[in-house]
Amino acid sequence: MGKQLFSVLVAAIGLAFVFSALVAGQTADTESARTPWGDPDLQGTWSYASLTPLQRPTSMSDKEFFTAEEAAQRNYSVTLDQPATPGSVGSYNALWFDRGEVSSDLRTSLIVDPPNGRLPTLPAVAERLSARRDYLQEHPADSWVDRTNWDRCITYHGVPPISTGYNNTYQILQTPTYIAIRVENIHDVRIIPLDDRPQLDDSIRQWNGASRAHWEDDTLVVETRNFSDKTVHRFPSSLNTRAVERFRRVSEDQIDYRFTIEDSTVYTKPWTAVRPMPRLKDYIIYEYACHEGNYAMTNILTVERVQESEAVRTR
Repeated sequence: MGKQLFSVLVAAIGLAFVFSALVAGQTADTESARTPWGDPDLQGTWSYASLTPLQRPTSMSDKEFFTAEEAAQRNYSVTLDQPATPGSVGSYNALWFDRGEVSSDLRTSLIVDPPNGRLPTLPAVAERLSARRDYLQEHPADSWVDRTNWDRCITYHGVPPISTGYNNTYQILQTPTYIAIRVENIHDVRIIPLDDRPQLDDSIRQWNGASRAHWEDDTLVVETRNFSDKTVHRFPSSLNTRAVERFRRVSEDQIDYRFTIEDSTVYTKPWTAVRPMPRLKDYIIYEYACHEGNYAMTNILTVERVQESEAVRTR
C-alpha cells in the first residue's frame, strides 16, 4: 500500500511539473509576443508574396481550395521562362522574379467574400475599365499621363498590397502611439497613428491614402481612405475607396492578414480577402534605389514615338 501511495505521489508530482512547465512555456510565449508596453508584438519582416490570385479563375468557380498537387504544379510553373513577345528586345527572365508560392491555406483566391471569390464590380464600371484596358493595350504611351506612379518611382503596391513579381515584403515597427510599416517595393513607409485623432479632411488626398489604427483585442485594425486620383491599386478603385486591414499574429512566424474594401461607386457590396503572411527571419531590406538612373519615362515615350513614326513610314 505504501509503495502504491509513493508511486501515486511521484506520478502526481511529475504531472504537476509537466503542467507547470507547459504553463510557463505558454506564459513565456504570450509575453514574448507582447511589446514592453503590452500591445501584441507584430514587429518583424513579413512576406505577402503569393501565387494565389486575387480573384478565383472562372474555370474554378466552385473550387475553393487547390489540392496539394495543384499547388505544387502552380509553384513550379512560375520558374519557367515564358515565350518572348514577337518583336520584343527581351526583359527579365524567371531567375529575377520572386513571386512566392500558393498561400499556405491553399485557397484558389485571396477573396473569401463573396464566396465565389470574384470582385463584385458594378457592370457599368467593369465595362468602362475593360474599354480602358483595351485602349492602353494599343496605346500604352500616347502621353506622359498614360504612365503610372511605378514608372516614376513614386509608389506601387498600394494599400492594401497585392503580390507582384518581387519585393513583396513588409517590415513592421511599433511604438506605443504609432505603427510604422516599411514597404520594400519603392521604399514607402506607412506611419500610422494609434490615437483617436480624426481622419484628414476629405479635401486632402495622398498617394497611399491616410491611415488610422486601433486595437481590437489582439488584432490591429487599420482604416485607410483619402486616396488620390493617382493612387495605384491592383483592383478597381476610386476617390471613395475605403480599406480596412486586420493584422493578427497567430504564431511566432505568421500573421493572419485580411482586408475589406468598401466603395459603393465601384462595387455592388464590400469584399474581403485573406492572406497568411509568414515571417522572414533573416531577410534584410536594402535600399530600393529606384530613382537612381531611372530613364523609364524618357525611354518609354521615346520608343512609342519611334514606333508611331515607323508605322506611318510603312503605310
